[in-house]
Amino acid sequence: MPRVELLRLAHARSGDKGDTANVGVIAYEEEDYPLILEQVTAARVKRHFGDMVKGPVERFRLDNLHAVNFLLHGALDGGGTVSLMTDAQGKVFSTALLRMEVEVSDAVARRVRGRGRIPPNRGRRGP
Repeated sequence: MPRVELLRLAHARSGDKGDTANVGVIAYEEEDYPLILEQVTAARVKRHFGDMVKGPVERFRLDNLHAVNFLLHGALDGGGTVSLMTDAQGKVFSTALLRMEVEVSDAVARRVRGRGRIPPNRGRRGP
């Protein structure tokens, strides 16, 4: 079964609340939301980040938005006001999570090819 980076199926935003990073993952297409629910679990996100997340990972479904929200407890070395981390507000956790690979069908792999970091050229000219 083909594997694609999550960024082909969703976009994400992240931030902080004290020592907890908050990451929202939003499906581009409603039809991909069940796949995200199935494969992007709290346990899998915890494994993906490894030692970067010291505490538990919680997942909250936002079905009406076709999104999930993760709380990564103990991910910010105390948080923005006390941490010496380069990213004490957790802004890069969303980008890091979008690098997670998920298994998809051949049809989904074809449909999402080219989607992600660089938007497709939709008739624009020039660089």
